[in-house]
Amino acid sequence: MAILEIRKAGDKVLKEPCAAVSKIDRKIRQLLDDMAQTMYHADGVGLAAPQVGVSLRIIVIDAGNGLLELINPVLIEAEGEEKDTEGCLSIPGIYGEVERFSKVVVEGINRNGKKERIVGTGLLARALQHEMDHLEGVLFIDKAQTLCKR
Repeated sequence: MAILEIRKAGDKVLKEPCAAVSKIDRKIRQLLDDMAQTMYHADGVGLAAPQVGVSLRIIVIDAGNGLLELINPVLIEAEGEEKDTEGCLSIPGIYGEVERFSKVVVEGINRNGKKERIVGTGLLARALQHEMDHLEGVLFIDKAQTLCKR
């Protein structure tokens, strides 16, 4: 496993929609491992592949209940709304108030090609939406109602 370089705002890979993963092979599994290690090393809650320079639809998240790995995630259902503060490993030191769905259902596939269905509320719902936005080239600062430095 390796700790990868986290791309920062201004890097064009962060503003481009990502391609779907067509085949899960050794390279994709290694990328998942490296992304998880990078996320934990940076004390993050989530990480999307474009944040490490790979324009593929892959996210990893640990919102406190263990590691989730999703390939080609799709938002299936969403309800409610809530506003909370977000930050991003690609935009260090900047935080903002972002409105998100309070509950989401996301489907994707895991490293073994098995379909996964994740129901998220609270921090998990927010992290899923935040990381999936990365896959579309959208940063939280694009949606933030207010921004501040910390």
